[in-house]
Amino acid sequence: MKKVMVAMSGGVDSSVTAALLKEKGYDVVGGTMHTFPDYEQPTDREDHCCSYSAVMDAKRVASKLDIPHYVFNLKDVFQKEIIDYFVDEYKNARTPNPCVMCNKTIKFAALLDKAREIGCDFIATGHYAKIERNEQGRYLLQRAVDQEKDQTYMLYVLDQRQLSHTLMPLGNYTKDEIREIAKEKGFLVHNKPDSQEICFVPDNNYVRFLEMNYPNATEPGPILDQEGNKVGEHDGLAYYTIGQRRGLGVAMGYPIYVVELDKKKNAVIIGEDDAIYKDGLIAKDLNWISITELNEEMEVLAQIRYNSQPIPATIKPIEDDHVKVVFADKQRAVTPGQAVVFYKEDLVVGGGIIEKSINL
Repeated sequence: MKKVMVAMSGGVDSSVTAALLKEKGYDVVGGTMHTFPDYEQPTDREDHCCSYSAVMDAKRVASKLDIPHYVFNLKDVFQKEIIDYFVDEYKNARTPNPCVMCNKTIKFAALLDKAREIGCDFIATGHYAKIERNEQGRYLLQRAVDQEKDQTYMLYVLDQRQLSHTLMPLGNYTKDEIREIAKEKGFLVHNKPDSQEICFVPDNNYVRFLEMNYPNATEPGPILDQEGNKVGEHDGLAYYTIGQRRGLGVAMGYPIYVVELDKKKNAVIIGEDDAIYKDGLIAKDLNWISITELNEEMEVLAQIRYNSQPIPATIKPIEDDHVKVVFADKQRAVTPGQAVVFYKEDLVVGGGIIEKSINL
């Protein structure tokens, strides 16, 4: 009998994952991560994972399923790999994606190692995605049946070892079906809200988080127009994002937007709406799933943020293990620090981190 540890967040998805795998005959144990730093006290909001109430919800489900449940202290590695990264990205005028990095270094790395230490063959999660193995023995990642809940954008960082030891049984279900299964099984979490925002920022105010815990992460500087003229002052680059219109505190007589965050000048660059649209981007820190490497130009669908639709694009390798991405149509607010993920229909080809936007 194969043994699997389900990463239980206390939510409906991971709870049903545990139930489904037990029904399939797996030897199931539950595992919940303790990740919050000492200086940040988590709230008991139902839509936040890793809070005390979330741990208790996971324990109640595990008890109902009659499976063991463990809580793993991953505070130190979480601080190093996620929170320090989060702060450094804002220091360098980029917009971080902590959920992607958490999947890469915590859930499917540190937690997987814990699972292997206690004799588990697999780790399982409540992600909406599908893992397949092709005839050549390569593990593939595919979009879920429920396209609205699909989470492959956040999972493109997984390598072949991680995929080979991971189960994602929810890929063939819709969210409504999962809630119904949870209700039928008597799980009190069947109508629990989905977790939202950044887990280690309980009030969803990342600026407050930086100000309270990392006051040197950002500092005031100039707001410049695209010709380099100073038109105002900003409170810190972390307060702004590409495409932002509100809260700039500058009146130009026409609508203006954040076009660029210039780390070297510590400047917010503003311009009109058409300046936000870009022909493409350069991506780094690449991970390939359906292929071993990119050797030539390829037509793909490219997704540049979690809640956006993939759009036709051409990708080709360039120097220093980077990829140049050219969109079929200009895209708005291409944001350095965010992920770009490449698809062939529902199959994840791979992805990387946006280094910069480009115009041809």
